[in-house]
Amino acid sequence: MSLIDVRPTDDPTPTGAVPVVLDDRPGLRFWVAVVALATGGFAIGTTEFVAMGLLPEISAGMGVSISQGGHLISLYALGVVVGAPLIAALGARLPRRGLLVGLIAAYGVLNLASAGATSFHLLGLLRFLDGLPHGAYFGLSALVAASMVPPHRRGFALAMVMMGIPLANVAGVPLVTLVGQHAGWRWAYVAVGALSLVTVVLVLLAVPATPGDRTATGRRELSGLRSPQLWLAVVAAGGGFGGMFALVTYVSPLTQDVGGLSESAVAVFLFALGLGMIVGNTVAGRLCDWSVENSLRLGSVGLALSLVAYFVLAPTGWWALLAAFAVTLTGSVLALGFQMRLIDAAGESQTLGAALSHSALNIGNGLGAWLGGVVIAMGYGLRAPLVVGAVLAVLGLGVIVLARVAARRAGDHAVL
Repeated sequence: MSLIDVRPTDDPTPTGAVPVVLDDRPGLRFWVAVVALATGGFAIGTTEFVAMGLLPEISAGMGVSISQGGHLISLYALGVVVGAPLIAALGARLPRRGLLVGLIAAYGVLNLASAGATSFHLLGLLRFLDGLPHGAYFGLSALVAASMVPPHRRGFALAMVMMGIPLANVAGVPLVTLVGQHAGWRWAYVAVGALSLVTVVLVLLAVPATPGDRTATGRRELSGLRSPQLWLAVVAAGGGFGGMFALVTYVSPLTQDVGGLSESAVAVFLFALGLGMIVGNTVAGRLCDWSVENSLRLGSVGLALSLVAYFVLAPTGWWALLAAFAVTLTGSVLALGFQMRLIDAAGESQTLGAALSHSALNIGNGLGAWLGGVVIAMGYGLRAPLVVGAVLAVLGLGVIVLARVAARRAGDHAVL
């Protein structure tokens, strides 16, 4: 069953389920469900990115260096990478709404636990565990949203349900960053934990009782891992998208120590990063409905050029805002393109493909953060991660081209 297949009319709807009706123009039911799902995305996005804005405070509070503190971001990303395929395989048969509720509830509890962490190692463990539900939640949200629109609007549907992340960067991250800077970083995790638990109620009230795939098995879902195109997409996403996180992870020290701006300016830069994501996500939906392949190429080239521009503008202070906006705009186009490519490449393993897209993107998250920390620790300066990021974007583009050539030779029409 493909991502946007509709059950035949003789397939009975399970008791208590709300029938999914496809309409070229999404109706009220679609938008209400998207708001509920995007609220969870808002909570997850706030958690994921606020750690970058509060990296100096968290590191100081735990008694470690900034480069060591960056490993918390990598551990969270590792949790996403591990959790997405695991939960996809084990939960493919489960009712999607129920699984969504369980995932976001666990996310909220683990954030509250992170707020009370008493050591750096315990915090690292909790950040890893908190990453486990991340990819599966977004993957299931994408499947639910895409099932409510016709095939040619699925890029739009995915873009809308993913809008919680850029909105988090515009509103949630700057606000929670300011709270964390003035009241203590632990309150950031408290706020997100509470919002996650609110999402539980919203999903129960607003999301249709979409059944799981009754024919799915763990073996069938994992069979998608045999697809060469899937692995090429994972490598391309992990490398290419890592370019964006080479900047985002270290935006706080870049703003203050390289740009010479005050601590309060970090929130402004985080706002610019989030605004770029909103614009990029909106553009990406239309671009991917037009051509996933061209979206990936445009996103890769644009991201590399934007990171080079940030490298040049970083010492000028406020002028670097323009480059920050461009980095996340192009990175968002790249991210949505990779999500759609992975869903297509997974074939019948749709739950795996949708969830694994976030594993792949968070490989980039962890890789960009880790390599950025490495070059800083080697003494190349705080701007060095930007060079690393540009190289990663170019390498990702190379894998995209390689995958295209391989698909043509193999006659793989799913990704052509």
